[in-house]
Amino acid sequence: MRVSGRSLRRVVLAACALAGMLSSAIAAGPASIEPVGISARPINQFHIGRDDRKFGPLEFVGGLEMTSPSRDFGALSAFRFLKPGGDFIGVADTGFWFFGTVTHDADKRPSGIQNFRMQQMVDQSGQPIERKWEVDAEGLAVKDGIATVGFERNQRVAQFKIDPDKMKAPFKELDYLVPARELRQNRGFETVTHANPYGQHEGGLVVVSEKSLDKAGNIYAAIIEGPNKGVFTVKRNGDFDITDGAFLPDGDLLLLERSFSMAGGVKMRLRRIYGESVEKGAVVDGPVLLEADMGYQIDNMEGLDVWTRDDGAQMVSLMSDDNHSILQRNLYLEFILHED
Repeated sequence: MRVSGRSLRRVVLAACALAGMLSSAIAAGPASIEPVGISARPINQFHIGRDDRKFGPLEFVGGLEMTSPSRDFGALSAFRFLKPGGDFIGVADTGFWFFGTVTHDADKRPSGIQNFRMQQMVDQSGQPIERKWEVDAEGLAVKDGIATVGFERNQRVAQFKIDPDKMKAPFKELDYLVPARELRQNRGFETVTHANPYGQHEGGLVVVSEKSLDKAGNIYAAIIEGPNKGVFTVKRNGDFDITDGAFLPDGDLLLLERSFSMAGGVKMRLRRIYGESVEKGAVVDGPVLLEADMGYQIDNMEGLDVWTRDDGAQMVSLMSDDNHSILQRNLYLEFILHED
């Protein structure tokens, strides 16, 4: 059969395209855990230029400003401790997992970050996912060796088996109950957390969006696992958006919130929601425990976890997302939450 010049050209172009895709896949290779060197400068004052330690019910313990020569380091969106105050897992909104260990000095203040490493999120074939809109990871919960991650843009809540040596593709996606049409593209689920195991939700999963608002201007949220599943909302107070949250041992929900304006700069806030009020159809609210502006050692605060120190102190740890900007910082902060 005679092949025309035009047909031959199409065949050659197709073959070249296929060869290019194959070579790209081979070049990319499976994603692997890469060690990342971290320099951590201690932060001894929360209120800049002052030695105050108590801020309402919160007592500042110490913090770290983290830097690295690695181009991938940064954009740290959420983290959870695998061992209280020590080993942690996290997600970056650029599509990376990260792992590491917080170290402490003899006075129990954070002193450094050890064994920090990162791995690009992968698809079902084990190949790194290069399209950021598919892996804009913002929220994270951890339980029984399972990491549950909330993603924005391509809105979903997915579950992964935790393997610090080689994270794989998700094995399951969950129904997040909030109507998809109500989720704003870049304002999806920033909070993914397990409820109190002894409360009415029996350790089930709770998700809270950053700024997906209902008609009344309240923030969409849902209990997506447990005996009492359903959608609820969080009252939006002021111009703050929700960036993370975790349940305290007494069952209350602690929310981390952030505000930004050209006039006022960045602010952060911690708000406590009465745990029993979190239920289907409710509009929940609670007192502000801490509010801070640029006069304090804060940045774009996006990550929160709570844990109990070996001396029984109830701890709150925060982490910031620098958006890979030279104008922002990656911070780690620790507080004691006093119940009095």
